[in-house]
Amino acid sequence: MDMTISFTLNGRPEQVEVPPHITLLDLLRDVLGLTGTKRGCEAGECGACTVLLDGRAVNSCLVPAPQVAGREVVTVEGLAPLGKLAPLQQAFIDHGAVQCGFCTPGILMSAKDLLDHTADPSQAKIREAIAGNLCRCTGYQQIVEAIEDAARRADAAE
Repeated sequence: MDMTISFTLNGRPEQVEVPPHITLLDLLRDVLGLTGTKRGCEAGECGACTVLLDGRAVNSCLVPAPQVAGREVVTVEGLAPLGKLAPLQQAFIDHGAVQCGFCTPGILMSAKDLLDHTADPSQAKIREAIAGNLCRCTGYQQIVEAIEDAARRADAAE
């Protein structure tokens, strides 16, 4: 039997009817059409499906959709709600941190969590924050540099 859940998605109120067994990943992609969140391993190992739930990075493939009722979800689409790239997204472009792009949304969301909670992260902290996000294309150095640059940009803007 379907259930109605209400939550905030990318800053906007959302109300949907879902079966109780659906994951947040399936809700986002298949019900709401937000395909920026990628379907990878569906076991919480690759990080491709990372979103923010109440400001913290989670693997959406492991979160039952009913658990987001009354909570706030931010997807990669929520980073640029008005079509203007967020500084973090621009830093990824500037540093060539995007290769095939499949892992990028999840890494961006893990980095957003880090930068929202850590003012000046070291490279070690950055690597720790994205440790749950697998990328098959790079050695992660450009990604780490992009996140460092985004942190500097945020510091300069304050």
